[in-house]
Amino acid sequence: MSSFVLLSDPRVAALPVRECGEPLVDLRDTQAIRVDPRLADELGAYAHVRLSVVDRLVAAQCQLPRGLRLLVIEGFRPYALQQRYFASCVTRIGLANPDWPSEPVHIEAATYVAPPEVAPHVAGGAVDLTLCTADGDELPMGTEVNATPPEHGAECFTASPDIDTEARKNRDMLIEAMTTTGFVNYPSEWWHWSYGDRYWALVTGPTHARYGPATLDQA
Repeated sequence: MSSFVLLSDPRVAALPVRECGEPLVDLRDTQAIRVDPRLADELGAYAHVRLSVVDRLVAAQCQLPRGLRLLVIEGFRPYALQQRYFASCVTRIGLANPDWPSEPVHIEAATYVAPPEVAPHVAGGAVDLTLCTADGDELPMGTEVNATPPEHGAECFTASPDIDTEARKNRDMLIEAMTTTGFVNYPSEWWHWSYGDRYWALVTGPTHARYGPATLDQA
């Protein structure tokens, strides 16, 4: 059982949303934040985030030591894509643990992939990212982005003790930059940070989220 609040926790879904109406912005147009194309989709959804998220990403990047940059892997996910991600995770966890009943399988899946109805990516408030040099070379972070169980080990947890000194130093730099500028981390994924969504509201204390589910029509 995880020792942190899961995105599937009923308290997350119970938080109301007061949609602020911010548009989705294509990070590729800002030219301020580097966007990696490895998860590019035909419509370019992956490169979009809410306007205030852009502002905070730029501010976070300014917190980094000279010569380092944020590298965004994925931002907005349409609801249907999040459904597929979650269903795939449930299937993989189930196959890896054939003796588990369905409820523990769903709980374990939600440790790594958010149920679509509360997913920060669906709201346009989340980014999966890492650190890179000015030339685009990724820094060692202990795992690749999206390296989660059952295929990978628990090194994906942000506070994992099972990473080397260099990776810990790099994670700590990322943590400092992102938390200073208002983002919250999902503790099972060092690369996942969000602002304005229900999970962010639960962790930081506001009585409501700023962002509900978004669509590319808001771009």
